[in-house]
Amino acid sequence: MRSHDYRRFVTAFDRLTPAQIEDARTRLGDARRRREALAEIEARTKRERNCPFCAGDRRQRWGRTRTGVQRYRCEGCQRTWSGRTGSAIRGIHRPDLFLAAARDMLGDRKPLSVRKLAGRLGLDKHTVWRWRMLIQRALSGASDAAFVGVVEADEAFQRESRKGSREWVRHFRDPRAWPAPPRRRWHEYRHRGVLTMRGLSRWQLPILTLTDRSGARRLERIPDRRDSTICQTLRQVMAADAVLCSDGLSGYAAYARQHRIDHFVVGSKPGTRMASPTHHIQNANALHARLKGFIAPFRGPASRYLDGYLQWFIARDRGVDPVAVLRAL
Repeated sequence: MRSHDYRRFVTAFDRLTPAQIEDARTRLGDARRRREALAEIEARTKRERNCPFCAGDRRQRWGRTRTGVQRYRCEGCQRTWSGRTGSAIRGIHRPDLFLAAARDMLGDRKPLSVRKLAGRLGLDKHTVWRWRMLIQRALSGASDAAFVGVVEADEAFQRESRKGSREWVRHFRDPRAWPAPPRRRWHEYRHRGVLTMRGLSRWQLPILTLTDRSGARRLERIPDRRDSTICQTLRQVMAADAVLCSDGLSGYAAYARQHRIDHFVVGSKPGTRMASPTHHIQNANALHARLKGFIAPFRGPASRYLDGYLQWFIARDRGVDPVAVLRAL
């Protein structure tokens, strides 16, 4: 908006009715949310005034980008840049929509599917998918790395998934060149005559869950449930004087013996779920329930992206600010 148009706009405020003032407040709030991403990009150029190419400190304004972000030119190397140059979102030309996608991922409501979100934002579904993968990488450190006091440990399990893989398509197309994959497709186990998998199998991926009474949370996919794997994982994050509460898996007992810490074992049957009023794994079980509700709408994410989904869940559970994610990127 030109400066004289803006002055006319401001002087008209005195003639607004109360209903119009409320409508104007709502519209200004919506406009602010849409421009918030651009404001963060502008703020970066104010913090980092040196040229990202030659580190020169002399610059001049050089127009604006298509999204309205101020562009600068270095007087030394004669190259131009903006607040997105050199960042992880340098190739994103609609940062306002990118922030909207981040709000959908980290908001209070359940995130929309990729197709529904793409339709709402007017984008291609592949674009929204790439943005989600970028945001998941930014959330890679959402889990805590230190646990003290009373620490609850348990395991959750996620069914192995090769969603998006072409292995069965290649096998049906040319069985001689492409042998059958090592397991059936999951929907085939519901057919008559096919034995149903029961209990745990090598197709169930273990996820180690850690919580403590200060609110620290960690979800980490582990390759197996061997004693050595459990001990190595706990050794990296648990304090030396912590108290461990877990189920009867032998790996937890082995870790407690090696590090000489107190260990309370709880069972799964009524009457054995609490070793004492303060020693239990109810917080870990509640985290499992929330994780199950979060994963269910995705119909089993591909195992190659499971780590990203776990950190996404932790970030939502913590209430991470989408603007902070944009700022980190």
